Amino acid sequence: MRILIRGTVQGVGFRPTVYRSAVSVGASGSVWNNGSDVIIETDRGEDLLAELQRNLPPLARIDSIEKHESDFKGDGTFSIIPSEDSGSGASIPADSAVCDECLKEMFSPGRRRGYPFTTCTNCGPRFTLLRGMPYDRPLTSMDTFPLCPECSKEFADPSDRRFHHQTVCCPKCGPRYRLENDSGIIETDDPIGMLAQKLDEGCIAIVKGWGGMHICCNLDRLKDLREWYGREEKPFAIMAKDMESLKRYGRPTSFEEELLTSPNRPIVLVEKMQSDITELASPGLDNIGMFLPYTGMHHILFSKLEHDALVMTSANLPGEPMIVDDDRIKELHADYYLLHDQPILNRADDSVVRAFQGNTQYIRRSRGNVPYHLRTDSKGCAVGLGPQENLTASVAVDGSIWPTQYIGNGEKIGVPEYLEEAVRTQIGFLNCRPDIVAMDLHPGYANRPLGKMLAQEYDAQLIEVQHHWAHAASLMVDNGIDQCVALTLDGTGHGDDGTAWGGEVLQCDFTGYRRVAHLEQIPLLGSERALYDLRRLRFAIDMMNGDSNSDFTDSEAAVLSKLMDRSVRTSSFGRVLDALSYSLGVCNVRTYDGEPAMKLEPLLAKGSLVDGFETETMDGVVMTAHLFRRTSERREDVAYSVVYNIMKGLVSSAASAAESEGIGYIGLTGGVSYNRTITEIFMDLVAETDLKPAIHRDVPNGDGGVSVGQTAIALHRL
Repeated sequence: MRILIRGTVQGVGFRPTVYRSAVSVGASGSVWNNGSDVIIETDRGEDLLAELQRNLPPLARIDSIEKHESDFKGDGTFSIIPSEDSGSGASIPADSAVCDECLKEMFSPGRRRGYPFTTCTNCGPRFTLLRGMPYDRPLTSMDTFPLCPECSKEFADPSDRRFHHQTVCCPKCGPRYRLENDSGIIETDDPIGMLAQKLDEGCIAIVKGWGGMHICCNLDRLKDLREWYGREEKPFAIMAKDMESLKRYGRPTSFEEELLTSPNRPIVLVEKMQSDITELASPGLDNIGMFLPYTGMHHILFSKLEHDALVMTSANLPGEPMIVDDDRIKELHADYYLLHDQPILNRADDSVVRAFQGNTQYIRRSRGNVPYHLRTDSKGCAVGLGPQENLTASVAVDGSIWPTQYIGNGEKIGVPEYLEEAVRTQIGFLNCRPDIVAMDLHPGYANRPLGKMLAQEYDAQLIEVQHHWAHAASLMVDNGIDQCVALTLDGTGHGDDGTAWGGEVLQCDFTGYRRVAHLEQIPLLGSERALYDLRRLRFAIDMMNGDSNSDFTDSEAAVLSKLMDRSVRTSSFGRVLDALSYSLGVCNVRTYDGEPAMKLEPLLAKGSLVDGFETETMDGVVMTAHLFRRTSERREDVAYSVVYNIMKGLVSSAASAAESEGIGYIGLTGGVSYNRTITEIFMDLVAETDLKPAIHRDVPNGDGGVSVGQTAIALHRL
């Protein structure tokens, strides 16, 4: 029998497990990598497969098994033979936190005691150090570290947990850490220990890990870090030594504890313990981003620290991609740099998640959660390049969509280049040639030149996809459905009528959409300036209501009044939340993306529904401006009542469309859906109908999921 196995079958100790299974059942034959797949040729296929499936490695996942007759005749031996480079599919697992066995080895007598690069077939970096498929040492960043005799022996021993572990190493033959400052290398036999001492003393440092680098300091230096890094209000993530330490800063639920301790090790937004320190970490929010150590370096560092937690945030110049180059990181001028000599081939920021009713919602899906794929019925190869902010790209082949890691904000220096690098890497891993390339409808997005370049290079179709349709399509892929009526709620997306959308009800499938309803449009006075100076939003709303406004001088108001009919208009729910946040005294100026709405969330969570904030829908327009005429009552109740009634209007419009068209699902997608209270309101309102709710689980709710929708639409266009 010849057996072809697809799934997460490389970099997980799969071939060694096949070997051991074959020996156990007395099978003859061989196993090898065929690009991203694994092929077995044997005389006892069924027995071997049964034994293999009973003993799958923890990181392995089998998606499909194909069996074919073979004229193979056994000779009593079984072997692992060299890989082939055909096939398609990124079958490697995501980077996985160092396992307990390797941790024990790091902190026990032996040759790997204190060695931070200790990993095995069940743990460690994979995607971030891979150059190409198949997953063999010459195609990883370990290719310049020849094995010493002892590691070679482990690699060749079928009984060893490092049998065929492609990144096996030890202090004699593997990468090493060094400590530097702006003057150069600091001579020390214990760079991690020396840095621990400096961090306890209050330094600001940069540490290189898997997939990127972190800026770090102890929590006593948070205020100084904000000043040094120029981040006045945006939250910082906190890495705690262990779960006991983490609970001094946050209150994770049992499900959130599972997320925190999973091999993926994401940053998890948990309810924060109120203190001066936690307020400095996440000003004005009721949650805090927490995570646990995942590399050997992290564990060794905390074992030598007096502090039980550190700020850990991606190391980059503001708005630019995370830096992975050892020389360029000096541009940040930190006090110390803990660096190592293993190149980072695929950078990956930390993943960020939040829990909702026992489900995971990805704010940023990256390190530890890529590669991953989503099944679709459509064949062919397609590329989706995402929107402008919080973007990812996606590549589809053989009925699966493979999103890239988180890329960043497209208008920033270096991000378009990073996007191209990630797309080409993904195309290479998947061994495909794009037939169609999809990009956002917005004419000014920075990734459009890449779309045109790829289309020309591969002689592929090039299509534009409306932003909110792509959001809805990503939700359909995430839920395995082919049509729905979706509430697509976010900050801004270019509408097909030239206005800025963001509070939409779309009836759609993968071939088209119909705009069923939307929020009342508000002029963005001064365009981009209205996104940051929130007074302009309130001024526009007051003018719509015929009310006076005292936020501007008479001369300023005269200028703004002239802009009312000339400015771009938006139906964005995000802008409504911004205006509400300002009106209730929560946030006056937006300093980072989503800040006003995020700071409004604690109020929403405490509010109750009161009378006087009802709205109506006229010709498909859910009216919103009049809701701002009463803001003198209890702030929490005003916030909740405004939002509830808007959601009620949107869900009612969606339900009418779904019922009239025989569609069974109402969906919720877009960045606004990260707000827990808004999603709860949505779920409650849908529960009053005979329809089923669709929310996100694996695809990011926000713009990080748009490329998935673009790619699905492009595949159907084929």
